[in-house]
Amino acid sequence: MNPRSLPALALRLVLAATLAASGYIHAQLYIDGYRLIHVIGPLFLLQASAAFAVAALLLLAAPLLLRIAAAAIAIGALAGFATSRTIGLFGFTERGLQPAPQALLSLIAETLTLLIVVVWQAFEVRRHRSARPHHDATGRVRPDLRTATPDR
Repeated sequence: MNPRSLPALALRLVLAATLAASGYIHAQLYIDGYRLIHVIGPLFLLQASAAFAVAALLLLAAPLLLRIAAAAIAIGALAGFATSRTIGLFGFTERGLQPAPQALLSLIAETLTLLIVVVWQAFEVRRHRSARPHHDATGRVRPDLRTATPDR
């Protein structure tokens, strides 16, 4: 395996794991009674399904579109969590970190998902910048002095 791809593989596996954890928590809550809550129940099922699907696809490959989907799922879950504890969501409100421990575990999983996507994007930007040819003031490509070997 190319050592350069090892960080990307690790990020992909950890991202899939955090997304699957979030999906599992939402599926468990759906089964445990959230399915009976109008609108909220189907949203929990949708979140769980989307999280599991994207996590499974991330095990195969990780194009930018899947990373964006992972971030969107996490942002949606976090927004729903915050809204349900402030102004309410479709008439549904909760308090604090209830149900325990699922609320806290879900917050951790979704926050980690977002953090991993940000780290991954920073890694990709840095990798692409180092692979680009360097240009001088006239626009001509010049050798990268950091990697150039001296003539002998």
